[in-house]
Amino acid sequence: MSRKKKGGIMPFLLGIAAALIVGWVIFPQVLYVQGKQPIHFSHKLHQKHIGECELCHSNKEQEPYATQLPSTEDCALCHYEVLTGTPDEERLVKDYIEKDKKIPWKVYQKQPDNVYFSHLPHEDLECTRCHPDVEDTQDMPTRYLNRLTGYTRTTMKMHECERCHAQEGASNACYVCHK
Repeated sequence: MSRKKKGGIMPFLLGIAAALIVGWVIFPQVLYVQGKQPIHFSHKLHQKHIGECELCHSNKEQEPYATQLPSTEDCALCHYEVLTGTPDEERLVKDYIEKDKKIPWKVYQKQPDNVYFSHLPHEDLECTRCHPDVEDTQDMPTRYLNRLTGYTRTTMKMHECERCHAQEGASNACYVCHK
């Protein structure tokens, strides 16, 4: 009796190719939810008129663990009335400032629950050391939120913090960031 050879290299290679396509192309599309900010925001325009990042992204001592996103009150300092007449600015004034409603800004770098991060000891570092340089951007980037973990693609990873701590001579002991 002769035995026929089944399969071969071609089905194996097709299986590998299919697995790679699913893993690298399809799965990330399903895993991440894309989202834009609730209001179009131009850092470039605001940088031109305001200058200092800290006016909108202040490090309030009583809120050292805050995400430092501008509050509705921060925006109202300049936008108590419509200045430019753009639809987004009109929506900002009518839907948020006049109603004293919190702006649901999307966070790009939410830290895990087991990480206790404060901006206070990091005040002397340039913001762009950890955050994207958006000073000259006309549009905010798309946020990619992981459906499983609730974190974004741009959430800082532990090895990035450890590398900076080593370069700056700061402690890398676990208790410094994990309490």
